[in-house]
Amino acid sequence: MDNLKTKDSYLQGKNIVLGLSGGMDSVVLLHYLHTHFPKQLRVVHCNHHLSEHCDHWHAFCQQICKSLNIPYKNIDFYLEKTSNIEENARKKRYFSLSCDLNQDEILCTAHHQDDQAETLLLQLFRGAGVAGLASMPPQKPLGLGVHYRPMLGIGKQQVIDYATQHKLNWIEDDSNKDTNFRRNLLRLEIIPLLSKIYQNLTKSLARSAKHQSEALKLMRELAELDIQTNNLLDANNRLQIDALTTLQLHRIKNVLRHQLNQLNFLAPSDKILDQIIELLSAKADATPLVRWDEFEVRRYQQSLYFINNTTEKISEKCPIHTELENLPNFSIRYRAEGQRIKLPGKKHSQSLKKVLQEAGIPPWERNSLKMYYINDELRAMERLGRMEHAE
Repeated sequence: MDNLKTKDSYLQGKNIVLGLSGGMDSVVLLHYLHTHFPKQLRVVHCNHHLSEHCDHWHAFCQQICKSLNIPYKNIDFYLEKTSNIEENARKKRYFSLSCDLNQDEILCTAHHQDDQAETLLLQLFRGAGVAGLASMPPQKPLGLGVHYRPMLGIGKQQVIDYATQHKLNWIEDDSNKDTNFRRNLLRLEIIPLLSKIYQNLTKSLARSAKHQSEALKLMRELAELDIQTNNLLDANNRLQIDALTTLQLHRIKNVLRHQLNQLNFLAPSDKILDQIIELLSAKADATPLVRWDEFEVRRYQQSLYFINNTTEKISEKCPIHTELENLPNFSIRYRAEGQRIKLPGKKHSQSLKKVLQEAGIPPWERNSLKMYYINDELRAMERLGRMEHAE
């Protein structure tokens, strides 16, 4: 959408959810969406409980939706007041919105061209790469639906003009004037100074973000091409080291960044990425790992394993467990140091450690494998199957 005068063709026939804060931008978008798509719209308000005025904002949003006969929902959440509260609030807000989004719904937020310019500068000052400098995409998958920013090509002045023309009312967030928040510092002090030197600054910055977004698409397409051409991924999304290391270093880094993004991992810093690169040359019998936040990359044999510790591990129940669990004297145990087992058809027992190695089960998973006993006799083990008793 290039202006607020025409109907957004992308939203035709879509189920629309508006994230409404009560500020000017979101109230303008509410009015626009209600004008063009009144029967397709519902509203969600996120109450961060960070301001003494938060309940007033909730009441304002609720009342305006009631007056327009628009379905309204308030989502409450609470945050610890840390030094990075702005970013934590953003993450919590989008997590809550993604959980609320139904199949095929479109979440609309009121980010505009000036917001995009601010985001680009924030990312630039952080030393971000192409993915960060691409800033906010017009649309991307979110939960079961899509997050869409219909006003991203519209400048703040157009938003102000629309609000004035339609005599809209909105609320002012007192925190928007707090320059301890970096985005506010940019908006209130730095960008106005730069705009005196550079004409059409926000348009230029938004255009740069668009160029970076196109470059990011090319990088991701190249990563996909490298992955497919060189058979870099196995069926379990593990990168195959022998094939990966045939690429040049910059393409290896591109594949790693792409794979981490595909798995929804937090983007690694340059230091972390260099540590992951070092895993590629680790000894074949080593089991080194790189950990940041709740994420891990481990090497085992000739594969890189990607582990998200924030994801609840849901494993299917072992069918042998189901078969044995109701028999008398059934018990579950775990491997012991130096333990030996006897596989069916084998004349002699073997070291359990060796059997697990030959089965390709990585060391960090071995101690959690369940062993099923009847009358103190080992009958089976997860991932290995049935076996004959051995000490």
